[in-house]
Amino acid sequence: MMDSLRELYQDVILDHHRKPRNRREMPEASAKASGYNPLCGDRVSVFVKLEDDVLEDVSFVGSGCAISQASASMMTDCLKGRTRADVARVAEAFQRLVTAEGAAMPEGDELVEKLEAFAGVREFPSRVKCASLAWHALRTALERPGDTVSTE
Repeated sequence: MMDSLRELYQDVILDHHRKPRNRREMPEASAKASGYNPLCGDRVSVFVKLEDDVLEDVSFVGSGCAISQASASMMTDCLKGRTRADVARVAEAFQRLVTAEGAAMPEGDELVEKLEAFAGVREFPSRVKCASLAWHALRTALERPGDTVSTE
């Protein structure tokens, strides 16, 4: 179990937790959605700026465990500048990564491949919700702006 915990908190996750990327409100956002994990109290709001179906900018604010905050940071880092279709593809792959044994992120894109750091989360079912929270909020921002999503 100790090895699994070490894998869970890999250096890349800790780095994004300590120095989150794109952590800021975005007043010029074209959409926003919030997420809440009542199980552990994680909260996140995701801001997106869409232009011609491209995610020109994405940011977040929130509080919670290292997993939820690092996931939000890595998500924003990875998805900025991608098309809506590519965002959906990466989000789907991430959800499989944290829930399905043997799942992996698509190869050939360094930022997407770094999300593999969250593969160990699937061994801790309560942490899957932490890792997925920002991703659910992002989907909500793109599909139903202004809504709040809960992991319960």
